[in-house]
Amino acid sequence: MLSFPALGLLKASLPEARVYALIPEYTRDMAEACNWIDEVVIDQWQNKGALANLQLLKLFRQHQFDAVITLYSTTRIGFCAFTAGIPYRIAPATKLAQLFYNHRLTQRRSRSEKPEHEYNSDLVRHFCQDHKISLSTVPHPPLLQFEPASIHKLRSKFCKQHQISPEQQLIFVHAGSGGSARNLSTEQFAELAKQLTSQQGHIIIISAGPGEYDTAHRLSGWLTDTPHRVYESREGLKKFAEHIQFADLFIGGSTGPIHVAGALNRPTAAFYPRRRSATSLRWQTLNSPERRLAFSPPDDAEEEDMGKIDIASVAKIISQHYLG
Repeated sequence: MLSFPALGLLKASLPEARVYALIPEYTRDMAEACNWIDEVVIDQWQNKGALANLQLLKLFRQHQFDAVITLYSTTRIGFCAFTAGIPYRIAPATKLAQLFYNHRLTQRRSRSEKPEHEYNSDLVRHFCQDHKISLSTVPHPPLLQFEPASIHKLRSKFCKQHQISPEQQLIFVHAGSGGSARNLSTEQFAELAKQLTSQQGHIIIISAGPGEYDTAHRLSGWLTDTPHRVYESREGLKKFAEHIQFADLFIGGSTGPIHVAGALNRPTAAFYPRRRSATSLRWQTLNSPERRLAFSPPDDAEEEDMGKIDIASVAKIISQHYLG
């Protein structure tokens, strides 16, 4: 999701270019929903060893690309781009992989001095400067959007299916985590859900993707006295994203769904550890500033001690900011 600004910047600056996205299969739905990608190319990276390298090299040679902009550099991708003879190859100047690129940009992302999506866009800016292409501006939120009429229809269907009054605000709480960053405990999410207040009236939607259903139902068990529903996403990432678009608020840890919500410019409340490589600045969502709140452990706590976050204070801030 955090490549969307870079892709938008590239397409706006060079509209006649044909932009391909090299991605793993599981992100296909999101790539195909991106307005700035002309063609999705699937990297069979799960085939370990020489077979995966041969497949990628063959793919590069078949398409005869003029340039490759590698946002996340790996030795494998660098080697295959070099061996395929792609004329212009740029990547962050990190690790062994940089040896295979004829253009490099020193970024020092480990310092986390700005958002990840800005580091990605900087590579596109460098590419444009090298080719004397006039830079356009990075697109404004939302960077992802589905047809409003179909989303309205989906929301109505969802509310009817789950016996929810259409007037109620839908607060999605996503307790699952991909494991890239520490998250709140199930008990903390439950306490937060219980303490949220709204003037209009709201209901908690516990969302879960594959591998997260057990977590969702554990959270449901903590909310016996709080109106809620469990939404198990079983129809792929795109359908999950379409549901997120009608969320009045999306709450979760620093993981994929919070970034989908950000790209859709939905209001978000996200939880991050203070570890430098995982901060709220580095992994900032793509929604407008007034539509994002971020919470981390206090300065006197361990960087990843999410238990020290004051849930009562957080609930009050979220309620006042979004639900008052």
